[in-house]
Amino acid sequence: MADNLIAGRYRLDEPLGQGGMSEVWLATDLELDRRVAVKLLAPNEDNARFEREARAVAALSHPNVTQVYDYGESDGRPYMVLEYLPGGSLEDLLRANGALPDAETQRIAAEVAAGLAHAHERGVVHRDLKPSNVLFDDEGRAKLADFGIARMTAGEGTLTEAGTVLGTAAYISPEQAAGLPATATSDVYSFGVLLYRMLTGRLPFTSQDPLALVLMHRDEPPPPISQVRPDAPPELAALAMSALAKDPAVRPADGAALVDALAGDVAPLEETVVTSVLPATSPPRRRSPFGPAFVVALLALLALAGSVLAYEVSHSGDTPTVVTGATISTRHHGTRSTPTTTTAPTSTTAPTSTTATTTTTSPTTTQPATTARPTTTRPVTTSQTTVLFTTTAVPTTTAPTTTADTTTTGP
Repeated sequence: MADNLIAGRYRLDEPLGQGGMSEVWLATDLELDRRVAVKLLAPNEDNARFEREARAVAALSHPNVTQVYDYGESDGRPYMVLEYLPGGSLEDLLRANGALPDAETQRIAAEVAAGLAHAHERGVVHRDLKPSNVLFDDEGRAKLADFGIARMTAGEGTLTEAGTVLGTAAYISPEQAAGLPATATSDVYSFGVLLYRMLTGRLPFTSQDPLALVLMHRDEPPPPISQVRPDAPPELAALAMSALAKDPAVRPADGAALVDALAGDVAPLEETVVTSVLPATSPPRRRSPFGPAFVVALLALLALAGSVLAYEVSHSGDTPTVVTGATISTRHHGTRSTPTTTTAPTSTTAPTSTTATTTTTSPTTTQPATTARPTTTRPVTTSQTTVLFTTTAVPTTTAPTTTADTTTTGP
């Protein structure tokens, strides 16, 4: 196939990579005599997604975004002609070196953030930011690539419906994991995972099961960088942990906010432990010790007897002791709320004809407070699995007992 021509102009020289949806070739543009990358859609794949990627990249023009030169169809196969980037990917760099030198991490993070800022300013959300989609040119400059599942926030709708999870499991944001729409802050979360790995040489969450990994991103707090690598630069560690907040409203708003943070144009951040965001739970309803029938009867008697009955009830010694407000542990935005235990003791006094006075107090009942489960560190495992499945109901605490089908997609 190396001798084939695409559109009579692009000669395919050698394969650069192949995935489930497309294949990429190093090619020569015979008209301009330059090397390019030609991306060919695999047979029977999603033409709309491929065209959307071309449109998304064509809408951008920035030194930190891969350029698209041409788009068309040849012999029934859509193709895209892209800028050839010979410097490899960030994934290659991380696999070979683990954690990167701090100065290199700072530079790459700033370039990736600049590319995101440009995309977000033009209404494009990448939705699949990961090291294999960060490529380097011959000068070592980082560029965003593979906008295959990008979403343009203005104009056209998304390629996926509500309730669909689309993205790479190791870098997916909590809201995408819950089947919610991706926004610029979703890219910020993926940036946080990427920065975390550059600083520590490992991912915040690891699992051989893509679905379990997705649920970790949705529910579990990541180990603080200060625990994994105590000597990491505080500003970079704090930015990574801030970007990894479960609540999108707590993260930096978009790529421009990341650029400002990396340039030192915002107040210094302090690393915080990022906790899970779970739906608020209401304390259990407090039941009256008196049944409905008792209350109705009491009201009727009060209407008839008036103050005399009130006096008898207050001195009868039959009023039960009420224990309310048992200790409750609730989780909401990473905090634990423990209502105060309240005990209503009853004092019973003997008639005035005797001198003895007896006081009876029932014991207070308190449920033990729950303690947050400690974070465990898992072995280093890099997952590049792209997951696509539809959720009908999203559990809030543990992984569902039913399994969801996962689909692996390539570049």
